Parts: sequence; C-alpha cells; structure tokens
Amino acid sequence: MTGYVAPTEPPTRGWDLHCHTVFSDGTKTPAQMIAEARERGLDGVAITDHDTTAGWADAQEAAHAQGMPLLRGTEITACDEDVSVHMLAYQYDPRSVHITRLFAATREARLHRTERMVARLAEDYPITWDSVMEQVREGGRTTVGRPHIADALVAAGVYANRSEAFADAVSADSKYYIPTPSPTTHEVVRAVSEAGGVVVIAHAGDMSRNPRLLSDAQIESLIDEGLDGLEVWHRGNPPEQRERLLAIANAHRLLVTGGSDWHGAGKPNLLGENLTDEDTVRRIVERGALPLWR
Repeated sequence: MTGYVAPTEPPTRGWDLHCHTVFSDGTKTPAQMIAEARERGLDGVAITDHDTTAGWADAQEAAHAQGMPLLRGTEITACDEDVSVHMLAYQYDPRSVHITRLFAATREARLHRTERMVARLAEDYPITWDSVMEQVREGGRTTVGRPHIADALVAAGVYANRSEAFADAVSADSKYYIPTPSPTTHEVVRAVSEAGGVVVIAHAGDMSRNPRLLSDAQIESLIDEGLDGLEVWHRGNPPEQRERLLAIANAHRLLVTGGSDWHGAGKPNLLGENLTDEDTVRRIVERGALPLWR
C-alpha cells in the first residue's frame, strides 16, 4: 500500500466508521445519525447496520440533505473456528449475488434464533414474541436480534436498560443464549471481495466478546485471502491488544480504522469517541466499488 502510514495513536479528528441505526440494533434513524455527526463536528460517518443494507437509502438522503459525506457499509456476523467475529464491509456493490444471499441467510438464522431464545426466556420472564417485535422499528427491514429481546425486558420492567439485560439474561453466558448460525470469516472475505468492497475485522481485541480472541495465525490467514484492515481504535480493545493489532497491521500494510460502535441510546458508546483518519477513508473509497456519497 504505497505511501500509507497507519496512525499509531487514535486520531482526534476524522470519521466514525462503526455506527448502527434502527435498521438493526440502534435506537436512532439514519437521519438522526447524520445530524448528530454534524453536531459533533465529524468529517464524515459510516452506516454499518448488522447484516443488511436496508438503511442505506435513508442515510444517503439525509447525508445529501445535511451536507455530510457518507460511507456505506455493513457489520457482518461471522465465525472462525470457535470464535465469533464481526467484520465491517465498506463501499461494496449491494447487488452482488453472493453477498445478497449471505445476508438473507444470516438474517433468517438470526430471526429463528431470536424466536428460540424468547421461548426459553418466556418460561422465567414476562416476555413474548409479540413484545419483542414491538421493539423492532423498521418491520421486516430490521435485522432482529438480542438487543430487541433486551429492550422488551426493559419495557416489561425487568431491567432498567439494555446494558443490564446484556449483563444478565441476554448475556452470551446465560442459560437462555443460543449462538447465531453464521458464515465463516473466509466466506465473508470472499463475498465482500467479489462485491468490490473493503473488509475490516471489527474490535478484534475485545476480550469481553469471546472466551478467546482470533490468533495472529487466524488473522494472517484472512490477510492472505484479501482482508483489508483491522479496527484498532475501539473502546473494547485494551492497550495491549491495540499494540498487538497495530503490529499485525504494520507488518502486513493493513488499513487501521476506528469507530465508536454507536447504537444511539442502546449503548453508552458516544458517536465519534473513536475515529478513522482522512487518509484511511480516502483509501477505502479508492478500493471500493462505490464512490463517496455526498
């Protein structure tokens, strides 16, 4: 990657490349995301709802109206051996057959898995499938998952907020938890590459998400297959993991990104708390199949 130098410290100005809206498990609309990004003085923002492009059109309309540049992306749920992995895909062609089928399969699997979890929870908590669906803002266009279960439990008065629910009954360690059937990381890299996109592993050093992290060897295998970057600047990556990920990125000339993992009121994460520098964004746009949206 000629001329690219990955930042060694979190950028203090730039783009937030990890944001969720009501089209998955966020609480704000794409228009509200764009407005808040402007208020916070960000250079730009990316929409990255889970396993869907359903919010892109609304985000594009709002970005154009409010004069805020936009990257279009998706956070894709994947697995690598026994490690659950989230992968950020940017600027890909949403009409690609491979990626369209991948999203459809994952969204259907998420829905059935959520139904099964609700059935388990209903034995002990005042929750029903209807009460969960009442938390879904965009109907069939929303990627349904555990956050909507958490919101239903909050609405029922079981917990004060989504974070409390995720720390208890909705936790991946609870007896009610069912894993989401997911494509492998290798399939995701292939699908995004076929669609002309840029693919980055999200919060790869966040030790709270898995009993173990992706190993260097697992990451390097994905690099050999076309992985473009690593999300280093994320609140879930502790300092030692940031150092590790930066070393891998520098050794293999990978893009280094940052993002807040913003969910509106769904998480304490603040929009723009971690950023991606302008040079990295420019390179994502140069590699991607889509132009920068303004």
